[in-house]
Amino acid sequence: MGTRTKAEFSLAAITAIWGFTFVIVKGALADASPLPFLAVRFMLAGLLLLVVLGRGRVGQETILPGSIMGLFLFGGYLFQTWGLVYTTPSKSAFLTGFSVILVPLIMMLLGQKLGPATLLGAGLGLAGIYLLVAPSGMGGVNLGDILTLAGATSFALHIVLVGHYTKRFSFLHLVPVQILAVGLLASAALVVVPAQRWHFSARLVVAILVTAVLATGVAFSVQNWAQQYTPAAHTALIFALEPVFAAISSWLVMGEHLRGRTLAGASLILAGMVVSEIWGTRLASPVEG
Repeated sequence: MGTRTKAEFSLAAITAIWGFTFVIVKGALADASPLPFLAVRFMLAGLLLLVVLGRGRVGQETILPGSIMGLFLFGGYLFQTWGLVYTTPSKSAFLTGFSVILVPLIMMLLGQKLGPATLLGAGLGLAGIYLLVAPSGMGGVNLGDILTLAGATSFALHIVLVGHYTKRFSFLHLVPVQILAVGLLASAALVVVPAQRWHFSARLVVAILVTAVLATGVAFSVQNWAQQYTPAAHTALIFALEPVFAAISSWLVMGEHLRGRTLAGASLILAGMVVSEIWGTRLASPVEG
C-alpha cells in the first residue's frame, strides 16, 4: 500500500469520526451554548496536542500560518455548531458537504488547473450527499441553514490552506497551533457575547471528551499529515463521505431507517471518488510517497 493510499484511507477514517459526532454535538447543545462548548473542546484538544505532538513547544515559524488556519477552522466550527441549534444533524451534514464543490472552485480561482474528472467527481459527490441526507420537503431556508453554509465555506478554505501549509511546515507544530487558536478565539468571544448556557451533565462530558480527543486531537493530526500526500480537491471529495457516517449514526442512535435513496447517495459519492481517482490522475499528489 503506497503512502497516498494510506493517507486517503486515513482521511476516510477521520471522516467517519466526524460523521458520528453530529448526533453527539446536537445532544450536547441542549446543555451548553456553542461558544463555551467550542472553547472547552478546543482548549482541551489543543493542550493535549501541544504535549503529544509538539512536545511542549512549537516553532515560531508555524505560529502565523497555524493561526490563519485556526481562524478559518474556528469560523467553520462556530457557524456549524451554531447552525445545529436551529437545524437537524442530517441537514447540517448535507449543507456542510457543500465544501466538496467549493474546494475545487477555490483552487480554480487561485489559478490551479483542475481536470474535468475532478470537477465531475465533486459534482457526483455533492449529488450523492443530497440524495443521502436531504429530507423530503426541506422547506424554506432557516437561520441554521445560512449559518451552516457559512461554516461550509470556512471549512473549504481551511482544507485549501492545510494543503498549502503542510508542504512547507511540520504538521507536528501546525496542528497544536491551529487547534489552540480555535480555543483561544472561542474563549475571547465569550467575553463579548453574554448569556451563555453551561449545565454539567454526563451527556455534555462525553461529548466534550469524544469531540476533543477523537474528532479534534486525533482527526486533525491525521488530516494535516495525510494532506501532504493527497490533493486538496480529492481530500474534499473523501470528506463527502461524512454524511454517509452521519446517516449511519442517526440510524444507530435515533432509529432513522436507511432507505433506497440513502444507498443511492452513498453510491454516487463512491462513484465520484473513483472518477476523480482513476480519470483525474493528472492532478498529482502534493508530495509523492
